[in-house]
Amino acid sequence: MDLQSLVKRPLVMGIVNVTPDSFSDGGRHDTREAALAHAMRLIAEGADVLDVGGESTRPGSEPVGEDEEIARTLPLIAAIRARWDGMISIDTMKPGVARAAVAAGAGMWNDVTGLSHAPDSLTTAAELGCSVVLMHMKGEPKTMQDDPRYDDVVAEVVAHLAVRAEAAMAAGVARDRIWLDPGVGFAKTTAHNLTLTARLEALVDLGFPVLYAASRKRTIQGVDATAVEASDRLGGSLALALEGARRGAKMVRVHDVRETVQALKLQAAVANAGA
Repeated sequence: MDLQSLVKRPLVMGIVNVTPDSFSDGGRHDTREAALAHAMRLIAEGADVLDVGGESTRPGSEPVGEDEEIARTLPLIAAIRARWDGMISIDTMKPGVARAAVAAGAGMWNDVTGLSHAPDSLTTAAELGCSVVLMHMKGEPKTMQDDPRYDDVVAEVVAHLAVRAEAAMAAGVARDRIWLDPGVGFAKTTAHNLTLTARLEALVDLGFPVLYAASRKRTIQGVDATAVEASDRLGGSLALALEGARRGAKMVRVHDVRETVQALKLQAAVANAGA
């Protein structure tokens, strides 16, 4: 499936974490039955893509072994595929997990390291022929928020992702399979995240579709101190998703699918009425 050919409004990617420790919903869907029920609910709410993850990448998180990550994600991917013919994404940095996930029915590899975690990440992506999301992150999840610094966060993120996209294409990944993600919340302060959002067009201008992912992230608390819990951040999540879409993102990755789909529909309706 060529996702880019489907983009008329921003696509909505629903998050399905099969982990005990994700920052927002860790442990809520860590059984196969609960995760499948959640996935089916997101599809009913209008998700265009499901992003399945078996390893938390929240700040301070510990890595998970490849076998454990496969054991968490593959049965769920297979179960979703048996019930739904839409796009399934595997959220992993490990080529072995991506390979197993694609064999089970995934068609996208969402990699927080931009296919740089392992020596064979790029060649594996090319061999699989799936869509890939190249995200920007400095360091690793466990320590990435210790003291993130940039001279110019927008210029550095854009330059980094341009290099990763060129590396992917040089390895054999088709250009029309590449998505870019600025990595909101990954080795970035609230100020960095807001600046990247305000100047998202600089990344869009590279000519690749952009995935924007800010749902329930701590940046919202950085602006509204009352949003201490991830569950308190729906308003901020919707505001950021709409802003990302307005500035050119072709897909938004969210926890709250129904509300985001509704918000994007209204945004598009207003834009069409104005035109």
